[in-house]
Amino acid sequence: MADDIIWVFAGLGFGIFLFISGFRWFWQKRLIENTPTSKIRSIAMGPVEISGEVVPAEKQILKSPFTGKDCVYYRFKIEEYRKSKNSSYWQTVRSGEKKVNFYLKYDTGSVLVDPEKAKIDIPSDYCAESGFGKPPVKMIQEFLAKESMNHKNFFGFNRRLRYTEYYIAPKDKLYIMGTAGDNPFVEEATGQKNEEDIMLQKGKSFYYISDKPEKDVLKSFRWKVIGGLWGGSGLIIVCLFILFWYFHIL
Repeated sequence: MADDIIWVFAGLGFGIFLFISGFRWFWQKRLIENTPTSKIRSIAMGPVEISGEVVPAEKQILKSPFTGKDCVYYRFKIEEYRKSKNSSYWQTVRSGEKKVNFYLKYDTGSVLVDPEKAKIDIPSDYCAESGFGKPPVKMIQEFLAKESMNHKNFFGFNRRLRYTEYYIAPKDKLYIMGTAGDNPFVEEATGQKNEEDIMLQKGKSFYYISDKPEKDVLKSFRWKVIGGLWGGSGLIIVCLFILFWYFHIL
């Protein structure tokens, strides 16, 4: 029973985390709702939300690690399938990300975006596994070699690994909630257009990048708020009831 109580305390802690996160997600949802979408050509300094198409900045292009796609941002993780006495699971053994500045274009205007410190919410673009009789593709093998990783085990068999890749590619449509600030790459007041002196970046406000349209972003946050506030509070109540019963407080 003592071991079970440890799980109850863990559940209580998770419930408190969910409940607090629910308030944070609620604030972020309200911020998105209350910030009007700006036209790129008329962006003003301060909190702003915009939508547009990704255009790479000059000489600012990356190659995704598993598929070699042109991109301005990528994130990857490598997981290994493992078994314990009572369960099996995927354990992350290597992960990473890389990003460069890019432009977001809408109609005839474009603005520079610095994705550093942004919450980047995008689905996976590639997922593959290797295992017994199934080696990883050549590009993944080359990446593993650079990372000083081996896809084979001590006996020479392929380890059961899963490779997941996320990226933002040129021409992708993005929604961005961030802060319009000074563009450090343009001398003050020398831009021929208003947006040339501006760069989207992390400010005091929420910084969020998604490939979903605003209505889908709000729908996602709505479910997060429900899960956080109601799910978190429910878990707290259940765990407290069990603890009160265990310690004979009830």
